Amino acid sequence: MESGHTSNELHLEKRDVVDLELNRVHSAHLINNVVHDFSWKNLNVKVKDRKTMKPLSILTDSNGFVEAGEMIAIMGPSGSGKTTLLNALAHREAAAGATTNGDIMANGQQMSLKKIRQLSSYVEQEDALIGSLTVRETMMFAAGLGLSSKISKRDRQVRIDDLIASFGLQDQAHTIVGTPIKKGLSGGQKKRLGVASRLVTDPKILFLDEPTSGLDSTLSFEVMNFIRTIAKRNKLIVVASIHQPSSSTFKLFDKLCLLSKGKMCYFGPLPEAHGYFQSIGYPMPPETNPAEFYLDLINTDLAKAGDEVFERIGQITQAWSENSQNQRLIEEIDIISRRVEDTDRDLSKFKVEMPAPWVVPMVLLQRSWIKSYRDIVTYGIRVIMYLGLAILMGTVFLRLKSNQEYIQPFINSIFFGSAFISFMAVAYVPAFLEDRATFAKERANGLVGPFAFVISNFIIGLPFLFLISALFSLVTYFLSNFRMNGNAFFMYTMWLFLDLLAAESLVVLVSAIFPVFVVSLAVTAFANGLWMCVDGFLVPMNILNPFWKYVFHYIDYQSYVFQGMMVNQFKASTYTCDSTGSGYHCSYPSDLNSEGKIDGKDVLSAFSISPGKENEWIGIMLAIIAVYRVFGYVVFHFKKN
Repeated sequence: MESGHTSNELHLEKRDVVDLELNRVHSAHLINNVVHDFSWKNLNVKVKDRKTMKPLSILTDSNGFVEAGEMIAIMGPSGSGKTTLLNALAHREAAAGATTNGDIMANGQQMSLKKIRQLSSYVEQEDALIGSLTVRETMMFAAGLGLSSKISKRDRQVRIDDLIASFGLQDQAHTIVGTPIKKGLSGGQKKRLGVASRLVTDPKILFLDEPTSGLDSTLSFEVMNFIRTIAKRNKLIVVASIHQPSSSTFKLFDKLCLLSKGKMCYFGPLPEAHGYFQSIGYPMPPETNPAEFYLDLINTDLAKAGDEVFERIGQITQAWSENSQNQRLIEEIDIISRRVEDTDRDLSKFKVEMPAPWVVPMVLLQRSWIKSYRDIVTYGIRVIMYLGLAILMGTVFLRLKSNQEYIQPFINSIFFGSAFISFMAVAYVPAFLEDRATFAKERANGLVGPFAFVISNFIIGLPFLFLISALFSLVTYFLSNFRMNGNAFFMYTMWLFLDLLAAESLVVLVSAIFPVFVVSLAVTAFANGLWMCVDGFLVPMNILNPFWKYVFHYIDYQSYVFQGMMVNQFKASTYTCDSTGSGYHCSYPSDLNSEGKIDGKDVLSAFSISPGKENEWIGIMLAIIAVYRVFGYVVFHFKKN
């Protein structure tokens, strides 16, 4: 018997209680029986061997057949091809650079990527749940992304309520999923919610990648039992990769697909596996967890070259390929494929009503809005960070005066405000990568496209970035004593807003290309460092190296912000020179030097900045922002993960 596991009797007693509760739930609004069976034949996946550069098979001649209402467990040791097979069946990239060949069918008909997305949902090992949403909100937004706009609000709500009840989440309906800062659901509840949020879109086939990972035996049983009950009642096909389940969880499955080194070791009804392995000379000892026995039999993790385990696995895979049970499986798949003409099995007539094109961006906007104000990591921390930066800047450059000795501090303050507010936009990287991961998983299920994601992401950021710019301006502008003019204040705020918008757009583009936190952070920081170097402050334009000037300066959004803010401060300002015994000492040549003053326009001339081009600079800033966002969309369009 396995140690540390709850007894089967207790599990079965718990299952009875759960089933009684589920029977009270009205499920007419759940899944209709459209797919009668799901099968695959001679499925092969090959990659290029890194050493020899020749094709290497990582999945060989896999066959399988599952009927509606059945759950199949794909099992095997690490590296056996479980996830490869699952991804291949779901028409996902089986492995990096892999080529997949073979037949994948539902009701005996070949499945295209479009059709499999219409018929199925895929629940990944790492859930795509948004931590700041409640259980009900998660279900509501999942329904909004996947259900037809023709379904009434009442029917949609009934479906959501049914699934929440079916998965035992009634008491947690208004509980948030959980963030690093605020605790929410338990691990088992998150797993159940992840599956429920996929079922709300009415899939006929459910793919589960390691649905019990990170859960103890009790929670694993609980999650799989809920799924099993839903599958049986609604004739749902469940295909799950699973690693070393407890005996009670293992017995919930109807069929077993056993793999080792990408080759089939067994496929068939779970109860018959014991007799099959006994027939080929591998009887299972009494009081043994069957799952552990099968995995130990074909596990090569600790084996060394020449060990008998490799010979044993070779015998097992060879025995299965020659076994009559395998031949009957292939014949059964062939028979099913010849029944395509049956009207009730013709999936070409099955059409899935999707939401209207304008609905998905609206759902994403609403979801992002809730996340933005509720999750402090998204914008809350950035607001606090920028306020701290504003107080720092305002108190360092405190109450600057109109004497010439304050001209350079004014310029330094302008550079600091424009450069560092954009540099600190790197704080948006983790929040965007979380959104990107959610998008990638929803896109793989055919729910969200790159255009809707990019548009909603851009729009939702506008009010928060403007709020940050306004708060920053309110603190720094008056503390530093910039030009006291209402129009000048609003122009200062506008330049900061465009600066932040361009910086965040850069984050989106870089994170789209490099979806790894450290890499994205480093590249974004490097880019902003480059823009700081060539924006015209550290090295004035008239002496800037031509390479940096003509290659980078004119596409540097920070340069236009710096110029715009310089004009905003100096175009209508004058500064007094130092008085000496013989006259005046002025640090900038100006027509007003004889009067002991410096015209602010002459300060601009020293930096090769010409007033009157503000509208042109605003247009260029908007173009840069648009280019970043369009390039981000292009990356998402062509990059599938």
